[in-house]
Amino acid sequence: MWRLFLRRLRQRSGPPGRLSARSARSSSGFPAPAMPAARVRSTFLDYFRDQHGHLLVPSSPVRPRGDPSLLFVNAGMNQFKPVFLGRADPRSEMASYRRVVNSQKCVRAGGKHNDLEDVGRDLYHQTFFEMLGTWSFGDYFKEDACCMAWSLLTEHYGIPADRLYVSYFGGDAAAGLPPDDETRHIWMEIGVPPARLLAFGLRENFWEMGDSGPCGPCTEIHYDHVGGRDAAALVNADSPDVVEIWNLVFMQYNREGDQSLRPLPRSSVDTGMGLERLVSVLQGTRSNYDTDLFTPLLHAISQVSGAGPYAGRTGAADRDRVDMAYRVVADHVRTLSVCIADGVHPGMTGAELVLRRILRRAVRFCVEVLKAPQGALASLVPTVTHTLGDVYPELHRESHRIMDVINENEDHFLSSLQRGSRLILRTLSREDYKHGVFPASVVWSLHRDLGFPLDLVDLMLEDRGVQVDRPGLDRLIAQNQKVKSDPQPGVQAAPTLDVLSLSELQRLRVPHTDDSLKYQYRLEQGRYVFPACRATVVALYDGRALVPGVSEGQRCDVILDQTCFYSEQGGQSHDLGYFTRDALQDVLFPVEAVVRAGGYVLHQVTATDSLKTGDQVQLHLDQVHRLSLMVNHTATHLLNFALRTVLGPSVEQRGSHVSPDRLRLDISVKSSLSVSQLQQVDSCVRDIISANQIIHSEEIPLQTARTIGGLRTVDEVYPDPVRVVSVSVPVSDLLEDQTRHTSVELCCGTHVLQTGDIEDLLIVSEKQMVKGISRIVAVTGRDATRAREQGQVLAQDVDSLTARLSGPPPSSLDSAQRLAKEVGVLSDAVDNTTLPQWQRRDLQTRLRALQRTSNTAVRKLETREAAVRAQPLLEKMGRKDVQVDAVETDSLAVLMKTVNQLSAAAPHSLVMLLAPQRHSGKVLCACQVPKDSPSLSASDWAVAVCRHLGGSAGGSALVAKGTGSSDDIIEALRWAEAFARQKTRR
Repeated sequence: MWRLFLRRLRQRSGPPGRLSARSARSSSGFPAPAMPAARVRSTFLDYFRDQHGHLLVPSSPVRPRGDPSLLFVNAGMNQFKPVFLGRADPRSEMASYRRVVNSQKCVRAGGKHNDLEDVGRDLYHQTFFEMLGTWSFGDYFKEDACCMAWSLLTEHYGIPADRLYVSYFGGDAAAGLPPDDETRHIWMEIGVPPARLLAFGLRENFWEMGDSGPCGPCTEIHYDHVGGRDAAALVNADSPDVVEIWNLVFMQYNREGDQSLRPLPRSSVDTGMGLERLVSVLQGTRSNYDTDLFTPLLHAISQVSGAGPYAGRTGAADRDRVDMAYRVVADHVRTLSVCIADGVHPGMTGAELVLRRILRRAVRFCVEVLKAPQGALASLVPTVTHTLGDVYPELHRESHRIMDVINENEDHFLSSLQRGSRLILRTLSREDYKHGVFPASVVWSLHRDLGFPLDLVDLMLEDRGVQVDRPGLDRLIAQNQKVKSDPQPGVQAAPTLDVLSLSELQRLRVPHTDDSLKYQYRLEQGRYVFPACRATVVALYDGRALVPGVSEGQRCDVILDQTCFYSEQGGQSHDLGYFTRDALQDVLFPVEAVVRAGGYVLHQVTATDSLKTGDQVQLHLDQVHRLSLMVNHTATHLLNFALRTVLGPSVEQRGSHVSPDRLRLDISVKSSLSVSQLQQVDSCVRDIISANQIIHSEEIPLQTARTIGGLRTVDEVYPDPVRVVSVSVPVSDLLEDQTRHTSVELCCGTHVLQTGDIEDLLIVSEKQMVKGISRIVAVTGRDATRAREQGQVLAQDVDSLTARLSGPPPSSLDSAQRLAKEVGVLSDAVDNTTLPQWQRRDLQTRLRALQRTSNTAVRKLETREAAVRAQPLLEKMGRKDVQVDAVETDSLAVLMKTVNQLSAAAPHSLVMLLAPQRHSGKVLCACQVPKDSPSLSASDWAVAVCRHLGGSAGGSALVAKGTGSSDDIIEALRWAEAFARQKTRR
């Protein structure tokens, strides 16, 4: 087909190297009016789907599917990594992909690709963008990809060919890579003049997925905004006038662990074109922000803020940074809307932390620069929904939740700014700033704990002539990054099959692992019976390549023809156990992990003896471990169903994990569950368990399964056919009657056969991980029963303590302090013991009230005792300007209150009291100075005295306390008074 296309091009354009008259139009030759962004997107998708047989695949969410190497989806190819790497489940639709097209939501903020701090400074950086992409998985290659791209740009979009330049890979002798002359020849055949075909090196025109994996040369199409000139020198020169619009990657190599390159068994194509940049070209503007993807938002920002209209200024021309603020807010609210709709909420780690920074940056520009009222940012969400919601319908569904999350986080941030400002002022008032250096530890705490922007700290301190301890802050930032990047001790990366080894298995016609035995268990007389499994070793992988055998001590992946082990997937942990080799039954090969890759089940072992392909083995499943997983996985389904029953259908699962000792479920819910809601969920699950309902499972076609009413699904690539797990109602009945209300999910996990086998389920923890996402942890069986018993014991303890505190108030300070300590100890027990979460919340509320009661009693008795101690001192010292003396007390609080009373009686006096402890030799110290005492602060006085006594102290300019040690209290008193008189010259 493309040979005909090339001939047609040559007929119209003459010899290769000349451009047709139609293609040589200037910018005035663009169709008028400018093509709207929605039509640009649909033209791309329709062209590849309708004219070139590509399958249109929806955008994946911006949270990567099972890829911990990414914070966000940052390219169209992310969701297709399993295909490129050969690891797609052969039963899934993804495994059948040959030609694909889509428009992918992408976020580049944090990690390797981070545009956050550049957004707003220029006219094109964004954190959120749409990537128009096409893929060929072993189907067409370079010629077809180039011809399709050129035809779309010049004929369908009408871009003048004389504005286009093409770069290709010019080779790299050091890497042993020749120039990509094949691609150069294809472009010349299409009609691109040699002067517009530019060779570049590895950095510009060789694409790699990572440190290892599929890679290959790429060719890029660049657009000259000016035209009518030779702009070849500006290609890849960071010129805003000549920009890359399309990158075509030809994956033909695999980068090995030793950095060598090996040809891939099948070549693929991955192309990507940023929608926003393409629209700016087609709408005749240099700035993405002047396209109809952004102009409605910029207008809405002007309306809500009252700022002057957006003028597109940058740099020095934008002196008040108003136009920068317009761009920041417009970009960031798009990113926030898309991320929150996909279940990523502002938080404290990973992608959530990056999103929190994006939100806070947007709030700052809204409030500080645009002077917009609080709530302005969330009010822009309907405009985002209007511009993007038709192609990404989740924005329509989640718009109210997006606005709630933004408003709540904005309110929290503004409160944090106020708290941070107060902390800065307190620090300035109590530290010695002779050198004007603000402590790095305080700055880091502000940034880490309160989310205080570092540049805002600089601005606040600059107004007071103080600078941050920059070297100290840099060290803290570096330490934090090191902690995040360091691998966990004892964690060793498991070997996984690479794409070449997977291809070799397919070439050798090694059949996919039959793991159907993992489901073939039964109940006999109330006990689960698991099938025996004999298998043959069909392949061994040593972390680098397939090998015929391994020796003792070698870590490897063992692939068998069949297995009864469950591989980790669907949130359920893998099975444990071991296998033995025929004729070597006394040597066990413990299975450390079980994973899937491209239809093969990999049993990860450290060989305890030699092992080779063809060996016969007997598998031994850890049945207790498996049964615990089955119980907890079924319990997760029941909990999911109960939560939706109690809280409503808007509750969505955002993640789960099933382990032998507990289960975890993350759900989208506006706030933490109340005590009543927790009790209702508890009751709902227990009713289903006590009813001992049958668990039904059946494999049916994926499209048929999606018709089941009330079906729960998560963002995963499901196999086809897919396994459906239903409680009490057979799957066939659910297909016939869409109104049946029960727990039904698509699930590949293993489950008990009747709910009574769970015995009990109990929520033992529930908290909001980030605003709008709650994490629930539950236990089952005996663990749940034990947790209920522990809850009852603690409830009785709280009842007993309540009765004691409800009686006559304690008569002595010692008894009051003992009661207060008991409340604290019991509070710690309630916080840290496994017990029903609803009961924990109830007991915590009661204990907080008891803590207030006991603290009040302690304070009253401390004040009374302080008055007794102060009376003789008042009579002894009167209104002396420096009052230093010793008192008998073992309570620092009483000592401080005694000082307060003396200072109240003599407000212009410097007061310090020391309390020697008879048996330990310690000395307690407390002091207070008048407000108008510039020559001596309380903290300086206490620190000096306590250091003299070999101890330490701290406090503010007015009051301070500390401890030391001395066996000569008279000398200590003299020294303290002399120090104060010397400093104040009294």
